[in-house]
Amino acid sequence: MTDAPTSAQRTFRDLLHAQRVWDVELPSFDPAAAPRSPLPLFHTWFAEAVAAGQAEPHTMTLATVDAEGHPDLRTLMLHDADDRGWHFATHATSAKGRQLATRPYAALGFYWPAQGRQVRVRGPVTVCTPAESRADLHARSTEALASALVGHQSEVLGSYEALGRVSDAAWERAQAEPDADVESWTRYVVEPHEVEFFQGDARRRHIRLRYRRDDGVWERELLWP
Repeated sequence: MTDAPTSAQRTFRDLLHAQRVWDVELPSFDPAAAPRSPLPLFHTWFAEAVAAGQAEPHTMTLATVDAEGHPDLRTLMLHDADDRGWHFATHATSAKGRQLATRPYAALGFYWPAQGRQVRVRGPVTVCTPAESRADLHARSTEALASALVGHQSEVLGSYEALGRVSDAAWERAQAEPDADVESWTRYVVEPHEVEFFQGDARRRHIRLRYRRDDGVWERELLWP
């Protein structure tokens, strides 16, 4: 027999069920007119998300698998999307860096609720050259460089005070040495084997267009929502 929900649980459920999605006019999408490969469509949808006022449209969810085969995910920034694939960067010594070293395959997820759109990318992950990783690091802001100089990503932190001390020192170094290198900083590329574009519909007749690459050729197919 299930215990009766507590007052706090009922309050949470009421709040949860009161939420609505896509309280905006959703754009149309004709999959028959979509380009032959996914990259141009991604570029178009990204620009339209920006124009629609979508907050932080360059953020994405990165999913990896650990050594035990358990899924893991986190939110980070897209650094580029080109003919090679979708780019991001992190410390090779971080949890995701170690997971990718063991199982170099990942999935990405973009969600742009301002237009009821999602994009999913799946494929093997390639490590960029050291020169590309250094260029990626130094193209970022002073704050981002200072954060990279802190290092220790995903390690256990003994106290918040320790973070403050190390962060202050990293900030001073980033200002004094804008070309400072971080050996563990690594740029990665997800080489897409599958890319899915999801356009939400107010009547739940969502459009799902999936691109699959077969022997270097992109095939398009619709999916049931």
